Amino acid sequence: MGVSSIYPGGNAWSMDADEMVGMDKYVHLCFRTNHPMEYLARQDGRIERTTWLYIEPGVMDIEGVVYSPGVSNKSGMPFYPINEAVDRIDFEVICTRTDWRDPAIKARLDQAELCEVLVPDHIPLKYFEKFLPNG
Repeated sequence: MGVSSIYPGGNAWSMDADEMVGMDKYVHLCFRTNHPMEYLARQDGRIERTTWLYIEPGVMDIEGVVYSPGVSNKSGMPFYPINEAVDRIDFEVICTRTDWRDPAIKARLDQAELCEVLVPDHIPLKYFEKFLPNG
C-alpha cells in the first residue's frame, strides 16, 4: 500500500497507559481522518506524515472487537462489545453531511472523533483488499 515505515504515534505516557489497561493488545481504529491524537502527535513531532489505511467495516465482525466512546486509555473509559455499541456510535455526525457550524453538532463531532474501535491482536489483510491498488 506504499507504506515503507511504521512508527507508533503515541508518546511514552500513552504507550504506558495502553499497557496498564491492556489496550496494547488491540489495533486502535478511528472513524475519521481527523483524530485529535494524530494531530497532537504531528504537532509534537512524533510523526511527520500520516498515511491513513482504510479498512472494510466487516472488521467489526471479528470476535473480541470492542468500542470505546473516547480515547481508550483514558482513566475510567468504558468499553462495549461492538454488537452493544451500535446505539452508542453517532453515525449521523460521522457518516452524513451535518452543519458543523452548529455548536451542538460540532460538539457531537468532536466527541465522535475521539471514539475508537479496538480489534484484538491484528487486522487480517482481507479487510484492506478493497482499498489495495488492485482491490
